Amino acid sequence: MDEKGKFGTIFNIQKFSLNDGPGIRTVVFFKGCPLRCTWCANPESQSADLQIPWDEKKAPPHFLKLKGERKSVDEIVRIVMQDEPFYQKSGGGVTLSGGEALLQPDFAIALLQACKEKGLHTAMETTGFAAPAVFQQVIGYLDLLLFDIKHWDEEKHREYTGVSNLPILANMKYAIQQGKEVLPRLPVIPGVNADLEDAKNFVLRLQEAGANKVQLLPFHQFGENKYRMLGRNYAFENVKALYPEDLEEYRQVFLAAGIEAFF
Repeated sequence: MDEKGKFGTIFNIQKFSLNDGPGIRTVVFFKGCPLRCTWCANPESQSADLQIPWDEKKAPPHFLKLKGERKSVDEIVRIVMQDEPFYQKSGGGVTLSGGEALLQPDFAIALLQACKEKGLHTAMETTGFAAPAVFQQVIGYLDLLLFDIKHWDEEKHREYTGVSNLPILANMKYAIQQGKEVLPRLPVIPGVNADLEDAKNFVLRLQEAGANKVQLLPFHQFGENKYRMLGRNYAFENVKALYPEDLEEYRQVFLAAGIEAFF
């Protein structure tokens, strides 16, 4: 294995996950993300640097814990393979998440390659924001892409995430054209992309990419406390969470266009 692919920076390994691909899975969270979504539930994942959150509500020494660590492919594979019997029984496997694994492509490829050699199903939760050459190389080792789409409009996408949606949509279309299993996922955020007009335009983007299904992810407040611990302002403080029942009319827009939409 190439030296530069042997180690990477991650901030968590979550076992027994049931929401990050089929079956029982182990999720490896990569640190560093090219997007700065204003509603991000994992702000500790954004910086590629190691960080120390500070919780003033805890007793001294405020439970300081380094967020992020350097790990080798071999170390991670050993942890992942501890649950091999669960993967076999459930049709599960390993999922790369983040942050964004595409920011550490050599490490992602080395890890995926090692997992494929063990016979594991591989998935990646991704923003899809990467140079085409990088994206095309990484997806060669993936069975499933859980592909986030944040906004249908390029200008608004830049406003709320800091980057263009054009390479994201192009990469999603490429993966679908290559016959990869792709599940577009749409975080529905109040005041950002939650209007019925937004739903109609998302339908157009999905159709342009050749997608026929979408998972709707209602806005939640799970990340609010993390901003305070990182000493950062949270743009969605006190914004009410959304639930599937709040988005039934929104979902119907996709269904009426022949796109399978579910939560």
